[in-house]
Amino acid sequence: MSVCAVVCVLCSAQAQTGMNRPYIDDKIVHIGFQLGVNFSTFQVTDSEVPIQNPLTGEYETYHARVSSILPGFHVGFVSDVRICKFLNLRFCPGLLFSSRTISYKTESGAPVVGFNRRGANVDVLAMPVYLPLYLKWSAEREGNYRPYVLAGGGVSFNVSRDREKPVLLNLMDYFCEVGFGVDLYLRWFKLCPEITYRIGFANQIAPTDGRMELPVQDFFYTEAITRMTSHSVCLTFNFE
Repeated sequence: MSVCAVVCVLCSAQAQTGMNRPYIDDKIVHIGFQLGVNFSTFQVTDSEVPIQNPLTGEYETYHARVSSILPGFHVGFVSDVRICKFLNLRFCPGLLFSSRTISYKTESGAPVVGFNRRGANVDVLAMPVYLPLYLKWSAEREGNYRPYVLAGGGVSFNVSRDREKPVLLNLMDYFCEVGFGVDLYLRWFKLCPEITYRIGFANQIAPTDGRMELPVQDFFYTEAITRMTSHSVCLTFNFE
């Protein structure tokens, strides 16, 4: 059953039983937790600098692109402060898991083969702790429904850095985020499914300087990229 179908079933059931938890939005502070899935990618800018092929000695220009995105998941904590009837301030720290595959090709379009044990593809795993702050604007409540939009930003810290990987991500990122969702007032709690789009601004590609753990033939995976920023679409279920 799809997410939309589940939401429709829940809403239909609640509509038959009248208004649930009519005073929950009057609380100054309330807390909860969140679970969700995410699809994360990178916006990659090539360095366009010729790099020496250690097998042939020739210099080639390489192009890198995200070729595969695996769905990740995230968990978090919700703390909500009521500012007025329609506006809330939210702090939702959490932990996110994501995986992306970067593919490399030469300037002619041929995949990178023949001189490196890793080949043309590199998997990039990330596990950032994110610390976002949002403003949530809600519409008037109708029965057991209440749509809302939210916007905000924050910082994240990658806690899964492996210096032996050919592509190493920087420790910190800062981002902005926008989204929308709906409050569903159930009998015992409030379920809030929401969709958000997150844009990172800090360059995520860490330089090879000082990385003695990395074989020299793996340097080109990083040197082929001059800038890499993160982008994520998240489907989150808040339980409040």
